[in-house]
Amino acid sequence: MHLVWGFVFVATLSWSAPVEAAEPRSPPPKVFESGHTATPVTAGAPSLEAPAENAPVDQLIPWLLSEDRQLRGIPFSEVIVDVTGKKVLAFDPKNEVDQRVVKAISAACDETVNRLNAPDSAIKHIARINEVSGHFEDMLRELLSSTPGLNCDFPRTAQGRVMRSGYPDLRIVDLASKRVFYLDPKLYAAGSRDSSFRTFYFEPKIATNKVRDDAVHFIAGFEHEPRKEGRWRFTRWDLVDLAQLRVKLKAEFQGSNHDMYRPETIVATSAK
Repeated sequence: MHLVWGFVFVATLSWSAPVEAAEPRSPPPKVFESGHTATPVTAGAPSLEAPAENAPVDQLIPWLLSEDRQLRGIPFSEVIVDVTGKKVLAFDPKNEVDQRVVKAISAACDETVNRLNAPDSAIKHIARINEVSGHFEDMLRELLSSTPGLNCDFPRTAQGRVMRSGYPDLRIVDLASKRVFYLDPKLYAAGSRDSSFRTFYFEPKIATNKVRDDAVHFIAGFEHEPRKEGRWRFTRWDLVDLAQLRVKLKAEFQGSNHDMYRPETIVATSAK
C-alpha cells in the first residue's frame, strides 16, 4: 500500500481559559542549501533538498519523534506567516475599523442565532450537527454582505477557486479602509468549552491556501444544546482573536480505500 503524509496544525479552542506560554523550542535559524532561511517554525526540520544517503521519510520520522515537545505551543500567527507570507494582525480595541467590523460581526452572530433557532429554520430537519455549520457560514455571509460598508464572501485560492472546505471560511473586507478580516464559524456542544479534543485545524498547502491577505483572524464559536424534539438550540457565541492562539503540529500518514483494496494486497475475501 502506498501512503502519503502531511502536516496539520491543530488546536483546542478554550473559550474561557487564558493562553499559556509556549515551551522553549527551536534551535537558532539556519539556511537550507536552497538558500531559504529557516524560520522559528521550520528551524531544525530535515531539508528534503539536501543530498542524503537515507530516503526523506527516514530522516523525517526520527525528527518528528525527537521534536514532538517542541512542536507544541506554536503561535498560529507564526504558522500563517511561514506558510503564506501574510501577517496575522491582532484585534485592536482602540482602532475605529476594528471596532466597526467587530460590531457588525456581533450583530450578524446575534441575528444568525435568532434565525437558526426559529421553529421554521432551515436546519430543523438536520440530524447531524456537522451538517449545520454550512448554514452558519451562508447566513453570516448573507448578513455581513448586506451590512453597509462591508463585503463578505468565500475566500479564493491563488488560482481563483472557491473552496468551502479548509480554513478560513469567510473573507470580510471593510470597504472604506480596504482592511481584511477572516472569519471561521465553529459549533460546539454545551459543556465542551474546555474539552481537549481537536476543534481547529489548518493544513499548510500551497494549492489550497486561502489566506492571501494581512488580516485579523477570528473564530466565531457558537454553543448548542443537545437536539430536542427535532430542533437545535444555540445558546451563546464568542468571537475569538486567533492572534492569541497557539497550536501543535500533527503529522499523519494517510491511505485511501483505493490504496488499501488492491488485488496485490488482498489475502482473503468473503464467499460470493
